[in-house]
Amino acid sequence: MRIRPSAQASRLFCFYLVFAVSAVCTTAAQKHTSSNGTGAFTTGHYRSLFREGGHSQPRIDAKINAAFDQLFHGDPNTQAIYYATGKNADGPLAYITDVAHHDVRTEGMSYGMMISVQLNKKAEFDALWNWARTYMYIGDPKHPSFGYFSWSCKPDGTPNEETPAPDGEEYFAMSLYFASARWGNGPGIYNYKAQADAILTNMRHHPVMSGPTKFGPRTVGSMVNEQYKMIRFVPGIGRGDFTDPSYHLPAFYELWSRWGPKPDRAFWAEAATVSRGFFPKATNPLTGLAPDYANFDGTPHGTKWNPMAANFSFDAWRTASNWSVDWSWWGKTDGERQLSDRIQKFFLSQGIQTYGDQYTLAGHELEARHSTGLVSTNAVASLAATGPQAKQFVQALWDAPIPAGEQRYYDGMLYMMSLLHCSGEFRIWAPK
Repeated sequence: MRIRPSAQASRLFCFYLVFAVSAVCTTAAQKHTSSNGTGAFTTGHYRSLFREGGHSQPRIDAKINAAFDQLFHGDPNTQAIYYATGKNADGPLAYITDVAHHDVRTEGMSYGMMISVQLNKKAEFDALWNWARTYMYIGDPKHPSFGYFSWSCKPDGTPNEETPAPDGEEYFAMSLYFASARWGNGPGIYNYKAQADAILTNMRHHPVMSGPTKFGPRTVGSMVNEQYKMIRFVPGIGRGDFTDPSYHLPAFYELWSRWGPKPDRAFWAEAATVSRGFFPKATNPLTGLAPDYANFDGTPHGTKWNPMAANFSFDAWRTASNWSVDWSWWGKTDGERQLSDRIQKFFLSQGIQTYGDQYTLAGHELEARHSTGLVSTNAVASLAATGPQAKQFVQALWDAPIPAGEQRYYDGMLYMMSLLHCSGEFRIWAPK
């Protein structure tokens, strides 16, 4: 015979049941919050380092607008790096050029797209993407680089090489996901999400393919090393298997682990964790400087074709910005804050208005040019830095003129993106 419990016992049973369910839900929520970190992805708050430095929002907006207007629509001979170049069946076309080297790079095209989506400039975004798809994309299934983008082309669209550079593909994919979230998807090449999914899938799963190109035979594989879960410097077989610290973008990888193709989400989550652990291995423990190229264990990787590969040079300027944006968006490892303090203290010791732009990792100056691009990325490091020097680096960016002249491409791209980061206007655009 079943005995009916008393009313009080029933109430106690219900209380404990509710308590237990609540505890389970709370624990699950805590785990979810923890996996999302403590940064802007979770809080929705993006620091404005310029506001913290005492600059008003109207002045910040004016500075950003002036930089965009000059770099995208200024004097074509001395200021602009963005050039409209007619139309095709998919609409207007435009490219961004490395003025000093007279070429168009996936790096600059994808940076231009990222700047455009952050500033809600859909016309410029679509024109750049159309040019990249028209002239840079390799659509021949028999080509060894099928599905990738030629990393360098002439302004008339003729390729200078028919192999890719992963930093371009990474920024193409991320900017397309943001465009999908901000503007919605259109037909064909303007189905931004489908295009981003295809790029990410190809980056990881591109088979090893050999065949002729306009520049001789090539063998090309995937852009990631599966063993180390890291991005490669290039996917070309025979060029050596190593990485570039400035290609490591854990802030993006976290988003891909949520929004990217489902079979690869676990991989990108692991890649984000690996990159966070890689940064301290790749940087000098005293200066915080990273090399342009590195082995997967973090040691510098020298090459015959780039004598600066094992030093802190142009690629490496971006590395501190990458780990600092990761801290700002995710807040998952305090080690990134220590790295920002370290590298800023080093450059402060070199003279904040005069430091050079190329160094050995131990801190010996190799080039005395004080470059706006490096000034810009050092300011972004303040998103993670804890020391009082951080405000000086932000003010140095604020005081820097908009890049013009022969070096306006790379300096200008980093300047523009750094203005957005330091104003809190470089944001995660999430699917609705």
